[in-house]
Amino acid sequence: MANVQPLKSAHHVDAVEAAIRVDLAACYRLVALYGWDDLVFTHISARIPGPEHHFLINPYGMMFEEITASSLVKIDMQGNPVGESAYPVNPAGFTIHSAVHEVREDAGCVMHLHTPDGTAVSSSKERLLPLNQTAQLVIPDLAFHDYEGVALDHDERPRLQKDLGTKNIMLLHNHGTLTVGETCAAAFLRMYYLERACTMQVRTRMLGGADQDYPVDQGVIDKNAQLIAGDGFSKLAQHLVWPALLRKLDRTDPSFRN
Repeated sequence: MANVQPLKSAHHVDAVEAAIRVDLAACYRLVALYGWDDLVFTHISARIPGPEHHFLINPYGMMFEEITASSLVKIDMQGNPVGESAYPVNPAGFTIHSAVHEVREDAGCVMHLHTPDGTAVSSSKERLLPLNQTAQLVIPDLAFHDYEGVALDHDERPRLQKDLGTKNIMLLHNHGTLTVGETCAAAFLRMYYLERACTMQVRTRMLGGADQDYPVDQGVIDKNAQLIAGDGFSKLAQHLVWPALLRKLDRTDPSFRN
């Protein structure tokens, strides 16, 4: 692991960027804590406010459990580093994240994972089903994108943008999961719900086929869909769930703040 200096001495950043760096580093640590990481692969990005559309992403080659606020790499929309970093950026990560940040002004944070259950559901013709309460909170905001190989081709970006549209949750077929949030908190909570829903579906399928699914009334599904409408979800994530998650990290290893 590279020698990581404290944030204030390693980067000349304003208070807004410093806060975003801490939240994004926390996101990486939480992904590792929940067992969603994939060695040094997959990626989470956070946009820095401003007309430049600069965003932060992980230093390629560091484990998620190592990432700190000061080690995050700032890049522009062409993938060029802004400032100095001892680490490169994952090329596939740039393709996916730049696609979203380019067209979604509300995309403060973008998460992409390759978890076993998320990838299993993304590879199933059934896709995600409204089998339980958690899935019913995800599906109304869910989009899909067909697999085109490892995301190294920048020509894929317009198709990914079109498929995502205004949705905030996506299954990348035969590949993995993706979420968008106004903040790291919102993107993480959406990913938590998506990953839980996928795990619940995988376990339900272990009990038997679709003919064994207990039915849910469509009126109940529609009622649950209303719970994620508006800005209530983001407020829940930012003001209730995220502070608790940061306290959890501070108890286990507060070095993400460095």
